[in-house]
Amino acid sequence: MKSKSLFSVIIFVIIFGIGLIWTHAAYNVSDPAQSIIIAAGSFIIAWFISSAIKIADPWDKAVVLRLGKFQSLRGPGLFFIIPVLDTIPYWIDTRVITTSFKAEKTLTKDTVPVDVDAVLFWKVLDPQKAALEVADYISAISWASQTALRDVIGKTMLSEMLEGRDKISSMLQKIIDERTEPWGINVNSVEVKDVLIPASLENAMSMQAQAERERQARVILGDSERQVAEKFAEAALTYANNPVALHLRAMNMLYEGLKENSTIVIVPSSAVDTMQLGSMAGLTALTMGIGQEKTNKENDAAKNKEVRNP
Repeated sequence: MKSKSLFSVIIFVIIFGIGLIWTHAAYNVSDPAQSIIIAAGSFIIAWFISSAIKIADPWDKAVVLRLGKFQSLRGPGLFFIIPVLDTIPYWIDTRVITTSFKAEKTLTKDTVPVDVDAVLFWKVLDPQKAALEVADYISAISWASQTALRDVIGKTMLSEMLEGRDKISSMLQKIIDERTEPWGINVNSVEVKDVLIPASLENAMSMQAQAERERQARVILGDSERQVAEKFAEAALTYANNPVALHLRAMNMLYEGLKENSTIVIVPSSAVDTMQLGSMAGLTALTMGIGQEKTNKENDAAKNKEVRNP
């Protein structure tokens, strides 16, 4: 707007100066009264021409009214109007405009107070409607956006709001676009920037999420134990039909325990009877096996020592 005003002033000064210079050069006026008349005429002509010339930017549309009635939309570029008869009350910006709006301490459907910040992207498609159908379309869009946001929050659960921002944005775009369509305005998109909840509720939700993770861990552990028990049950069925395999398995377990840990192992008497360790033959076989293992280890150690010290 400053550039438009500056251009009009420059045009006025140039025309007024040319009029004065040309009049004095042509008529050589010496009468003061006539000089004043000529100066006043030059002033009126300069004002009329400078007021008739208008320039609109590429994104602007000028709403021209003639004697209070809508005349036309002018621009962009250079155009002319009739001073006094024509007026330009609005210069409508047809670019995409962003408007921030928020809803503070608004209750959700499950009665949780939240603060929501959002951004609206909109554009004027019909400058005539934007100028004539609403007094201040920018303020009207801001208020329509805030009321629509409060309506959507009141109909949405907190969990849905935190997880489905895209859904809320789509709902807001549809509602706001329906309200602003009679004003010649199109809503391109709505973006929900942030959803703030009370600190106490945030801590409670964090504890709930932690408890849920612990529950899942316990469920996984229980399922693992169930699978192990099923495998043990299958092994028990195999050993029940094959006593020799059970005996060999029991001997191997006892042998591994004696070899790895110590030479004293406490086992139930029923296990001793089952594995026939109480008999002399069983004890002899177990002792010989352990002794043979130790002898093999000693021989291996001696051979390694000889290799290192030839």
